[in-house]
Amino acid sequence: MIALLALPAAFAAARPRGADGRFEKRESSHFVLHQDVDIDESGGLRGSRRFEQQVLQELEVAYERLDAFLGLRPSRRIAVFIYDGEVFDARLGGRFRFQIAGFFNGAIHIRGATQLTVELGRVLHHELVHAAFHAAAPSLVLPAWLNEGVAEWFEARALSKRHLSAGELAYLSRALSSGAWLGLGTLSQPNFARLPAGGARLAYLQSYGMVEHLVRVYGERALRELCRDVVRGRDLERSLLRSVHRGVRELEADFQAEFS
Repeated sequence: MIALLALPAAFAAARPRGADGRFEKRESSHFVLHQDVDIDESGGLRGSRRFEQQVLQELEVAYERLDAFLGLRPSRRIAVFIYDGEVFDARLGGRFRFQIAGFFNGAIHIRGATQLTVELGRVLHHELVHAAFHAAAPSLVLPAWLNEGVAEWFEARALSKRHLSAGELAYLSRALSSGAWLGLGTLSQPNFARLPAGGARLAYLQSYGMVEHLVRVYGERALRELCRDVVRGRDLERSLLRSVHRGVRELEADFQAEFS
């Protein structure tokens, strides 16, 4: 599992620069893409341009899905930095206790490739959710279970995955029966950056599971209403009560009860 997250202010010092300090810049309707020039060397100039076009097309598709599924539509162009894989790992990957493929800290930062893969498309969808929440309410600090859970749900939904898999259900069941289940206090931190790899995997899965539970029980419309309301009113408890008539603790208890 590759973990992705929105970074706290402590990580905001990550200055975007490519292998030799330069990025190639391309724009689309809603994005400004900065691609590490070192990718040109691995993919060739034509391959690099094709890759840029693929990434921008995928982002624009994700943007339209963002509005359809979550009711979020950032009005300003979003900056996206695509790094050469080795550069990303060396300069940014070490800031976490687990492997990452991307993060958001005011701009989207992605571990790049020379062609658009399914996995890269998932990363772009995931990080776009963080960017959209930030664009809608820059000063709002969402609990990680909602921020990451919605991002995980959105990337899965883009691949037509609507429910937890059998393997995911079994993993969560084992976590509860063994006492490893994470409490709401841990899941409500601003991010999971300081968790070890195993803890981060469980934190992301529980967060995704809570959002999947919400959608399964109350429908996708309830999630859209929740996302819209929380960025407007900036009160998660009130937004949950309005959209699904359950508070945070009640929602978490309902989800956990499925594995009891």
